[in-house]
Amino acid sequence: MALIAAKKCRESFSEVFDFYAPRVKSYMLRLGASDNEAEDLAQDVLVTVWRKADMYDRKQASVSTWIFRIARNRRIDRFRKASRPELDADEPMLRPPDIEQPDEALDRAQIEESVRAELAKLPHEQLELLQAAFYEGLSHSEIATRFGLPLGTVKSRIRLAFGRLRGQLEPGGTDA
Repeated sequence: MALIAAKKCRESFSEVFDFYAPRVKSYMLRLGASDNEAEDLAQDVLVTVWRKADMYDRKQASVSTWIFRIARNRRIDRFRKASRPELDADEPMLRPPDIEQPDEALDRAQIEESVRAELAKLPHEQLELLQAAFYEGLSHSEIATRFGLPLGTVKSRIRLAFGRLRGQLEPGGTDA
């Protein structure tokens, strides 16, 4: 290792490679790597040994301990990389939303204004239940408990509110 670190001695590296490559491959196979993956990892580990031989410190560990630590860490890195899902650039959920066109923004604003105006016309008991359902996300049962009403009453009032809104907001609608 000293010759590899100091002089990049190819003969010394060849000896290290011939001795450790099959052992690292066997170690990778025992850790569950496929034959091709074990071979690839063994080569990767020994290339790292070649490149980082100057980092080896005989006072800290033996050559085999140092090489197998590199192997273990490389296997962990590969496992982590394989555990991450591949992201598809064409995935619709990863795309930014389309830019809203001015005419679409105007249409949306007009619809929102109409809905607000029609909501304001609803009887208070219907509006209150709609707000609990849609703004607070409460279920019909939770609304019944909160307002002390029978479940059927809650469902009826919400259904009546929807009917009234639908009648006013749909094209050609009349008050229900």
